[in-house]
Amino acid sequence: MHLDTEALHAKLAALTQEHRELDDAITALIEEPGHDQFALSRMKKRKLLIKDMISRINSQLIPDLNA
Repeated sequence: MHLDTEALHAKLAALTQEHRELDDAITALIEEPGHDQFALSRMKKRKLLIKDMISRINSQLIPDLNA
């Protein structure tokens, strides 16, 4: 179980970093005149997916209080 928790923390850190990098990239893309809307849409969808994955991992790391 301890190893699983460490793996989840590592995955969480990697996803958080990717989320932050995507946020920076989205901000930079928006500031460009005539930016690619399709690329922006893809990046936003990926960012949302990562946010959902982060939430899922966080819920796995919190002990079940009903147990």
